Amino acid sequence: MINPTQKRADILQNRFALKTVSHLAAGAQELPHDISERLRAARVQALAQRKVATTRTAPSVISNGASAALTLGTDEGLSWWERIGAVLPLLALVLGVLAINSFQSDKRTQELAEVDSALLTDELPPAAFADAGFVQFLKTTRQNSTAQ
Repeated sequence: MINPTQKRADILQNRFALKTVSHLAAGAQELPHDISERLRAARVQALAQRKVATTRTAPSVISNGASAALTLGTDEGLSWWERIGAVLPLLALVLGVLAINSFQSDKRTQELAEVDSALLTDELPPAAFADAGFVQFLKTTRQNSTAQ
């Protein structure tokens, strides 16, 4: 990433180069032929030796990122506390998912236990408990009886 100071310096260098080129081009028309040929040859050599701009590929940009999660496996000056801080949210997420799963499993087991205990203590035929409406009726009557 180019900072604003470096970007401004690049813009100023480009302006200077454009002004220099325009002054040299204006003065080059008045030069003799042998000098203009030597200048052309020097220009060709300068262009051949100029510094080629380097481009960064996507993997190098990603590996140079400042994210703690991306640099967890490398030793780029991260302290142990920063590494623990990068892993801690993932650990909290896993523990939360496990807690939710356990809670839902316990709730489902309680519901099934209530239906089973009602089936064993009542004198109704088991086919009555297969009806979804009856199971809902059973739940609402038990909730109403426990609320009183």
